[in-house]
Amino acid sequence: MRNAVLRGICIGALTLPLAACNEPANTAVAEQTFGPSPTLPAPEKSWLPTVHIATATGWPAGAKPRAASGMAVNAFATGLDHPRTVHVLPNGDVLVAESNAPPKADSGGIKGWITKLIMNRAGAGVPSANRITLLRDADGDGVAETRSVFLENLFSPFGMALVGEEFYVANADAIVKFPYRPGDTKITAPGVKLADLPAGRNHHWTKDLIASPDGTKLYATVGSNSNIGENGMEEETNRAAVLEVDRASGKWRVFGSGLRNPNGPAWEPKSGALWVVVNERDELGNDLVPDYMTSVKDGAFYGWPYSYFGQKVDTRVEPQRPDLVAKAIAPDYALGAHTAALGLAFNTGNLFPQEMAGGAFIGQHGSWNRKPRSGYKVIFVPFTEGKPSGKPQDVLTGFLNDRGEAQGRPVGVALDKQGALLVADDVGKAIWRVTPAGKSAAR
Repeated sequence: MRNAVLRGICIGALTLPLAACNEPANTAVAEQTFGPSPTLPAPEKSWLPTVHIATATGWPAGAKPRAASGMAVNAFATGLDHPRTVHVLPNGDVLVAESNAPPKADSGGIKGWITKLIMNRAGAGVPSANRITLLRDADGDGVAETRSVFLENLFSPFGMALVGEEFYVANADAIVKFPYRPGDTKITAPGVKLADLPAGRNHHWTKDLIASPDGTKLYATVGSNSNIGENGMEEETNRAAVLEVDRASGKWRVFGSGLRNPNGPAWEPKSGALWVVVNERDELGNDLVPDYMTSVKDGAFYGWPYSYFGQKVDTRVEPQRPDLVAKAIAPDYALGAHTAALGLAFNTGNLFPQEMAGGAFIGQHGSWNRKPRSGYKVIFVPFTEGKPSGKPQDVLTGFLNDRGEAQGRPVGVALDKQGALLVADDVGKAIWRVTPAGKSAAR
């Protein structure tokens, strides 16, 4: 039965009796799915989606990603347990959320079996460490000499924010507050729940977090509970959204919606606008729908699940909602189909060349359902006057080896105190540090 159902599915190097994929290798020039006005082909519909997994292997001893010309990369820390996001404290200490999806009830059937297979092959099937680790580079050589467990016994932590002496963690089901004093290497005080977050099925479990510049609000990202609402829209209440949380009371409201799986909230330095990266929907073909980054306007609706890139209707969704489609606005900048953009950080430091000032670094976790594969890299998009102003540029590549296996998968990105770029690599169990060539150590 399973072999019959799996005909037509590509699963990397799995040794199963599969028929060859019948999808074309590349239906559009990759560059056409990037930028403010991407080329969007007609939807492709099939009875089974492409599953083209890059088997997770980890890095061979001494190996690392390839930095772009004029840049250098070194391992800031290795041997971590599925590091997903990084947060830099004012004193330069680096916090890393070692985390994965919370346990899920077995959905059963062929779909549940395929989902579990995908997670295991892609390196996402490991239990969550449920902790935040502190890394300290005391001598400023670009390598963390010490590490300590900063917080433990969390629940699939992802987003982190510090406001004064209060440290906030976005677990998969709630925002929790802890006391923090500058220089602390461990927090032992119990957390206090500030606000519940939509949980339940948690199809998209990552909850990212950022504080407002004045510290009065927190903004939490919440992904959808499905691909296109197939589990019922009642399960999508207050999901596929950015939530604005009052830090004093814990009360929250939906700030922006129709964002299938937003992550990486960041303040654009010129305009002061809140931006996120978003993973779009699946099963419309190799080149639909491009993931994107966008500013999030208060009260705006970005289409999911009823439409994409503005008012392009997804006819699979039932019932249709033409009233909401009419309100949908297009995102600012496409990031390629199925690239799985999860990390976003604006270059607010002074370490990189002046032409990179204010631009966006983006961690692309990589596709599981595109042939050829996409993502598996860190890119940079230049900005001018608060808007993207050029083509994406590769910063880190080489996460896939020549056999198409995933040695690493980039996730969250952040700038350290010196202005270098830190990249969390969950499959590679590392934090990479990227600098201009010749500046790998910044004392």
